[in-house]
Amino acid sequence: MADPICVVTGVGPGTGTALARRFAKGGYRVAMLARNEKRLAELEQTLPGSKAYACDVSDPAQIDASITAIERDLGTPSVLIHNAVGGAFGSFLDIEPEILNRNFQVNTMGLLYLARRLAPAMVRAGKGAIMVTGNTSALRGRANFAGFAPTKAAQRILAEAMARDLGPKGIHVAYLVIDAVIDVAWARQRYKDKPDDFFIQPAAIAEEIWHVAHQDRCAWSFNVEVRPYGETW
Repeated sequence: MADPICVVTGVGPGTGTALARRFAKGGYRVAMLARNEKRLAELEQTLPGSKAYACDVSDPAQIDASITAIERDLGTPSVLIHNAVGGAFGSFLDIEPEILNRNFQVNTMGLLYLARRLAPAMVRAGKGAIMVTGNTSALRGRANFAGFAPTKAAQRILAEAMARDLGPKGIHVAYLVIDAVIDVAWARQRYKDKPDDFFIQPAAIAEEIWHVAHQDRCAWSFNVEVRPYGETW
């Protein structure tokens, strides 16, 4: 049998790379999407069977072109992980409205474009998984998250609507709330006084998404939350 195909968006140096590595380790051929072509090309060299595609997920034309290339190069994807994220800090008075719209295009519309392009083939196959990475901004709006939280809340609700539609058709949709600071270079610099166990590890996030994507269909999860053991919630 041919290896299954997984599409991962937002393949940056943290969670995206960890997801690509975990699914490649699990026997998938991984299509990696991001805007940074150089970083993607370097990662492609370390993951046999993977392939990089430069793509801005806010642009439906770029998504369509990338998925068409993936289908030609690798095959029909059975797993989509929407990890690309647009974010900005600031109160509703501070942010530029265009920033909120840009983040909405990446976080929410990007999910819509991807799912509309990939879900029909999953439905025909009677199986598949769509995983979305989110955070606590999808559940609450804090004062300085006005340029970001509304888009993640909309993303979560879109994913829930998709889950209710696609679940009975054999497609597992799940939303992973990451209630933590992810251990990447910029976060280490910003929180340099914090201990190691303050951070969540990208590999641990990837492992949980791998688990959720492969749950038995008699026990599917939708809302999944992960956080370090010491995190206040």
